[in-house]
Amino acid sequence: QMADPFLYNTGERSGYGCLGHEVQVEHIKAYVCRPSFFTDKAVIVIHDIFGWQFPDIRYIVDLIAGHGYITICPDFFKGKDPWKTTDHWHDFADWMKEHDPVKVDREADVVLKYLKEQCGAKKIGIVGFSWGGMAVHHLMLRNPQLDAGVSLYGIIRDSEERYNLLNPTFFIFGEKDHTISHDQITLLEEKLKQYCKVAYKIKVYPGQVHGFAQLKPEDMKPDDKPYIEEARKDMIDWIKMFI
Repeated sequence: QMADPFLYNTGERSGYGCLGHEVQVEHIKAYVCRPSFFTDKAVIVIHDIFGWQFPDIRYIVDLIAGHGYITICPDFFKGKDPWKTTDHWHDFADWMKEHDPVKVDREADVVLKYLKEQCGAKKIGIVGFSWGGMAVHHLMLRNPQLDAGVSLYGIIRDSEERYNLLNPTFFIFGEKDHTISHDQITLLEEKLKQYCKVAYKIKVYPGQVHGFAQLKPEDMKPDDKPYIEEARKDMIDWIKMFI
């Protein structure tokens, strides 16, 4: 039986009043938030297992939009049910077979087309959390239209082709994440050094568990708050450097 990857109780998060709105992009629903001024820079946010409607991820979309990016979180589950806090972890492996984070290419293309043609985006970055972090890692190997990526606590495991990234990518991890071992992070670092020809960065945040970086301020524990804020600033700084 797999341990619950969130040590925070996701059932007791505070609500959130969103700043953006929902749109339909071809076969995908998406949540979009735009800055108050014109920009030709955009960021795609890939949700975690709790899906595109989860308050935490919408908070992140609004946060990034506030830094001057057209920000969009599409439903990469394409209408299939997200993981729910009431689901049982022994069903997780089966659920994952139906929700594969490396089968997101078609949806990414649809969203990229929308951002370029409907929103006038010229430079586009991507950020993903957990399940979405794995999806970002995958897409940064496959899609040259993505100018920079941030993958938060998601590693694609065990394959030699996983390291020749096309554009700059930043990998964020929590030191106490029991879904990702220190050995995996070390291996990622060694392999990137060997194969990666673009800028990359790996950073591990002390004492932080899986899912730490998308918490809303009122759901943060005081000891974690500085690390959460640092991770978010680092994420935005990486995007700003390339987009």
